[in-house]
Amino acid sequence: MSSDNPTPSKPLTSLVALVTGASRGIGKAISLRLGKDGAMVVCVARNQNALLETVGEIEDSGGKAVAFSADLGQTTSLSELQAKLKEADLHIDLLINNAGMTKDGLLFRMTPEDFETVLRVNLEGPFLLAKAFARPMMKKRFGRLIQIGSVVGAMGNAGQINYAASKAGLVGMTRSLARELASRGITANVVSPGFIQTSMTDRLGEKVRDSLLAGIPCGRFGKPEEIANVVSFLCRPESGYITGQTIVVDGGMSLGC
Repeated sequence: MSSDNPTPSKPLTSLVALVTGASRGIGKAISLRLGKDGAMVVCVARNQNALLETVGEIEDSGGKAVAFSADLGQTTSLSELQAKLKEADLHIDLLINNAGMTKDGLLFRMTPEDFETVLRVNLEGPFLLAKAFARPMMKKRFGRLIQIGSVVGAMGNAGQINYAASKAGLVGMTRSLARELASRGITANVVSPGFIQTSMTDRLGEKVRDSLLAGIPCGRFGKPEEIANVVSFLCRPESGYITGQTIVVDGGMSLGC
């Protein structure tokens, strides 16, 4: 990788970032921002064609990126991803666990399989990735572990017992990682979005949108780029005294929770 010193316009030069769920929405916005900041971005998701679109946009803006498809709910797929990274001689400095899934249902309709599947992808996946990449970070005495959580993890939400549990679990896991790894120059933080303008919110009916917006003091949904901006800051060397924290980006929706 490049040994160039970072500049104010490209503060992540010479660093390699791995972003999961990089094919769309928040993950894509994070990938584009980190590429703009000078990082080599390893884009990971299940949809290879969509990943290539993200890579193309990063390269068109002068950045560097590669795409690897992986299913974070499968341990064999994670092992294959590690092998691909080793073959490409890519050593991860910045790990952004953004990929997640939902399988919504009220308590008496939610199956154990639906509960376990969401926890496996949303919580066990980030654990396994942290376990895989923290050791090389320890050797370099620098690293950033950033989890994309959700205000649902703190507020709860009817019909999302599994999702809320997975996001709440990320907070506890990240605080523990922060305590274990801080002495080696590795920080671990959670960025917790509220409702963000994505294809999912675009499909909401007008009445549902109005109801949700009524509970957001800022009066609007957030933008994926606003999450990416926070992630970008946490990745930078100058953020090294921030660890074990949950940064809530929700327009004030969870005030009082």
